[in-house]
Amino acid sequence: MFISNAYAATAPISNDIMSFAPLVVIFVLFFFMIIRPQMKQAKEQRNMVAALQKGDEVVTSGGMVGKVTKVTEAFVTLEVAANTEIIVQKQAIQSALPKGTIKSI
Repeated sequence: MFISNAYAATAPISNDIMSFAPLVVIFVLFFFMIIRPQMKQAKEQRNMVAALQKGDEVVTSGGMVGKVTKVTEAFVTLEVAANTEIIVQKQAIQSALPKGTIKSI
């Protein structure tokens, strides 16, 4: 009798598409600025590792510079000094160097 009824306030009517638009824009920017370049770089790395052959000069992820002497399915044998060879995984190859780089070092 002394207490009046309380009613919930009505929510303003909003457009659902406009509320999701910022999320979509952020995802698109995230994809083109971070994910896509990373995928492209990973593809280039895979292609470089797959194309390794005897005689290539490479740098490992640990910083070792050597000449490829043998390539198997999962491993590469590198000559890092005269009569000194090491075996590393293919994934450990960071980059391929131009021919003659080792002699110029």
